[in-house]
Amino acid sequence: MIPVTEFRQFSEQQPAFRVLKPWWDVFTDYLSVAMLMIGVFGCTLQVMQDKIICLPKRVQASQNQSSVSNVSQAVASTTPLPPPKPSPTNPVTVEMKGLKTDLDLQQYSFINQMCYERALHWYAKYFPYLVLIHTLVFMLCSNFWFKFPGSSSKIEHFISILGKCFDSPWTTRALSEVSGEDSEEKDNRKNVSRSNATPSGPEGGLVNSQSLKSIPEKFVVDKSTAGALDKKEGEQAKALFEKVKKFRLHVEEGDILYAMYVRQTVLKVIKFLIIIAYNSALVSKVQFTVDCNVDIQDMTGYKNFSCNHTMAHLFSKLSFCYLCFVSIYGLTCLYTLYWLFYRSLREYSFEYVRQETGIDDIPDVKNDFAFMLHMIDQYDPLYSKRFAVFLSEVSENKLKQLNLNNEWTPDKLRQKLQTNAHNRLELPLIMLSGLPDTVFEITELQSLKLEIIKNVMVPATIAQLDNLQELSLHQCSVKIHSAALSFLKENLKVLSVKFDDMRELPPWMYGLRNLEELYLVGSLSHDISKNITLESLRDLKSLKILSIKSNVSKIPQAVVDVSSHLQKMCIHNDGTKLVMLNNLKKMTNLTELELVHCDLERIPHAVFSLLSLQELDLKENNLKSIEEIVSFQHLRKLTVLKLWYNSITYIPEHIKKLTSLERLFFSHNKIEVLPSHLFLCNKIRYLDLSYNDIRFIPPEIGVLQSLQYFSITCNKVESLPDELYFCKKLKTLKIGKNSLSVLSPKIGNLLFLSYLDVKGNHFEILPPELGDCRALKRAGLVVEDALFETLPSDVREQMKTE
Repeated sequence: MIPVTEFRQFSEQQPAFRVLKPWWDVFTDYLSVAMLMIGVFGCTLQVMQDKIICLPKRVQASQNQSSVSNVSQAVASTTPLPPPKPSPTNPVTVEMKGLKTDLDLQQYSFINQMCYERALHWYAKYFPYLVLIHTLVFMLCSNFWFKFPGSSSKIEHFISILGKCFDSPWTTRALSEVSGEDSEEKDNRKNVSRSNATPSGPEGGLVNSQSLKSIPEKFVVDKSTAGALDKKEGEQAKALFEKVKKFRLHVEEGDILYAMYVRQTVLKVIKFLIIIAYNSALVSKVQFTVDCNVDIQDMTGYKNFSCNHTMAHLFSKLSFCYLCFVSIYGLTCLYTLYWLFYRSLREYSFEYVRQETGIDDIPDVKNDFAFMLHMIDQYDPLYSKRFAVFLSEVSENKLKQLNLNNEWTPDKLRQKLQTNAHNRLELPLIMLSGLPDTVFEITELQSLKLEIIKNVMVPATIAQLDNLQELSLHQCSVKIHSAALSFLKENLKVLSVKFDDMRELPPWMYGLRNLEELYLVGSLSHDISKNITLESLRDLKSLKILSIKSNVSKIPQAVVDVSSHLQKMCIHNDGTKLVMLNNLKKMTNLTELELVHCDLERIPHAVFSLLSLQELDLKENNLKSIEEIVSFQHLRKLTVLKLWYNSITYIPEHIKKLTSLERLFFSHNKIEVLPSHLFLCNKIRYLDLSYNDIRFIPPEIGVLQSLQYFSITCNKVESLPDELYFCKKLKTLKIGKNSLSVLSPKIGNLLFLSYLDVKGNHFEILPPELGDCRALKRAGLVVEDALFETLPSDVREQMKTE
């Protein structure tokens, strides 16, 4: 006998693949084994037993006379003499004898073989081999998609991920949280889902995911066993999410698995029809008695033989049994085709799972991914339900949040606390996967800075931060809980948003009624004034400071709407020309105005209407002439004027009328001559003339008795007037990178001098009178080391002491 185990290689697959074997594939596998046993049994009989037994036929008397002489002898030899009649004196023992043929064993074997080949029908001869071959083809068709490289790799990867998802502690935890949620919330969700489903006809109440109907009503897990994940389990679950994402992108691209399964099923159906057709027609050819007429008379003396097919009766029964198995096999394949085509298996809906678990963002899948999930449902729908957890972005975010909380403990976060520019205790968090919940345990926090963090969810627990006043969002997409929004509306004072896309602007920021400072940094459309989103700024009734660093072409109307209470406005325009500034006139309460890098060629006339203005900054524009400066005389409160980083060539004499100026910035221009009228602004405390082409400092500078800061760094000045040293309140003096050769000993009159920059000149020696500047220390003296050594040793020691 040939053992059936020798054929295992035709149907063998990995044990894990059983999850992709629906009941019909398992059933047909058993049918294949039964048919295989029939074929093996028949083949074994063919090999081990005589196939056919033949005997010569007697010659009829009506045969042709021409052959009588040839046959008569044979007939005579084959015709037995009548037995002698018994008599009382001569008793005779009767011996039963057959017809003698005078054929030896080899001739009989020859005759049997010739008749087997010539007379026996081919179906009767090869029936067991046909059964064996057909069965092997069936087995190959059933399992070919498990062996083909293009499909087996996907299947192996899917089974590997599926098993890990099924056994993952995170799956158990996620489903246990759902099973333990408040029953009232479940009922509400179900009612909502029913109200959204509008039935139409008898099928109106059906959901799309019919493949998930058999999922158990609840997968209940003891929450005590689904406790907090350790770090290793959290990392493994995180890796699983990434694997599922990549696998989904890869598998949803094609439908090779679906196409291959359909083709192998169609091939089995076609083969079933062929087998039924020819077997039904030929099964009657398996006969017990066969007449054999072969021309071997010269070798055996006979031409006609009567043969007995020894296995005909058994083969006939086996063939009928085989036809029954094939019929059942074929009907099962037809049902498989019906299952494959009566609905689309290239789409898979998790609607039932979404309703069951409450995880609403589980996406539907398609192509091979969908087909494998349909196959999994035939094995156990629970696999799909647990696998769906790893398709949910909400579930992934929860896992990330859990890992984040484990990584960023409150003690670790407190180590990152620092004081920001607004003198608030700030916690900066950069490039994290989310916002740790442990942040809300730091109750002393005053400012929270989030940078490059995607999908930030601000929970209601932010209300624990009683001292929080400032929030910075740099390239973050933020969603906020309604309770958290209520808290921010009452407590948030400062909001800074840096964005790459207008869609990153949080819509909830327009409802922060107590917000006082708003900083927006990002690229906006040139016609931003038409943007409906920014029109909501009018609701920010407490807004005092607004800063926009963008590319606007005109002042947005939304800004004008808050002008009644706006005190400071900054527009940094990155070189985009700012036009139509007449709206500035409406900002009557504005005290500080910055128009930076706006490509302005003249000072805007609208500025002269801002009677409350105290500080004006026109940095990095294209100003060449500032004759309009005379109009500043009407701005009685103007104390700070910044005209730096422009192309101004001269300062008009009208500047003398700006008697209220205290800080004046003219650095990084092209000024060559300083008018003496400049120093009639005798309230100036801060004067920056660095990075120009100035050669001469007028002696009238001595009039500035309030001067505390004076810088002429990087000019062409060759000498300093002695009157400079009359400015005895001077604390900072920057005269580096000029053409000075002598530093007057009168510098010792500057008793409050604490910072002196003389580096980059032509000095050969420093005056020892520097020692009289008691506030000047070595750290505040910027000078070449060799030049510092020219000072007396006691002066050097004095400067080195703290």
